[in-house]
Amino acid sequence: MPEIIKALVLGDVIGQPGCRALFIHLKELRKKWHADLVIVNGENAAAGFGMTPEIAEQFYTNGIDVITSGNHIWQKKEILPMLKMHDRLLRPENYPPGIPGKGICLVNKKGLSLGVINLQGRVRLMETDCPFRVAEKAVRKLGSDVSAIIIDFHAESTDEKEALALYLDGKVSAVIGTHTHVQTADERIFSKGTAYITDAGMIGPCDSVIGFRKEIATRRSQTQLPLKMEVAENPAVIMGVCVSIDADTGKAVSIERFQEASGL
Repeated sequence: MPEIIKALVLGDVIGQPGCRALFIHLKELRKKWHADLVIVNGENAAAGFGMTPEIAEQFYTNGIDVITSGNHIWQKKEILPMLKMHDRLLRPENYPPGIPGKGICLVNKKGLSLGVINLQGRVRLMETDCPFRVAEKAVRKLGSDVSAIIIDFHAESTDEKEALALYLDGKVSAVIGTHTHVQTADERIFSKGTAYITDAGMIGPCDSVIGFRKEIATRRSQTQLPLKMEVAENPAVIMGVCVSIDADTGKAVSIERFQEASGL
């Protein structure tokens, strides 16, 4: 029987409601899904925009193995020194050279080496280096000794996410989309063994607009005024996927999507 690695990949954590739901329910989620590896996107954890060192430490204390991020990671300047020091706190790999942090890490589980890559899309987001070329380079850098490679592709465009996943089909175990906070229903495994979903969703208030107060979001759209978004204080929903990976081949065996009300 092949060794199966189970990776729990959770959507963007939105503010205090998201953090609270994550920290209280992670242990039971990990047990329910028999997860070996937990990856969480934390770029919205600090009041909806960015992350602080204190929150990152809470993530680690509560059993999260890798924190990924995206375009909002730069909004709390106090996180920059931590990006330089912590191997498992990632920012997108396809930012230009010379900025703090990195977008690749290795995690050891069950005596196996597992690679995680964080990338950012270029459609309707800040212009960055080509995620396709950077992804290929990152896969080569991780080498052939890794048993699995999971990518968090933080991007706006559905077609850009699908295109990258198909481009990397058979080269990585999974490409999991983040950023929109809206979970999609297109989870599948491509022909060469790469699991995919356009967006894993969020851990954040469900009675909201992508985790933020609906009255402010509605008024922004009605008036076009640059009103500051605020995290809603409603009970959070927990969204994500569990990917099962054959450690001998690095190919995905299954991908299961879930949403669970936290009651918090």
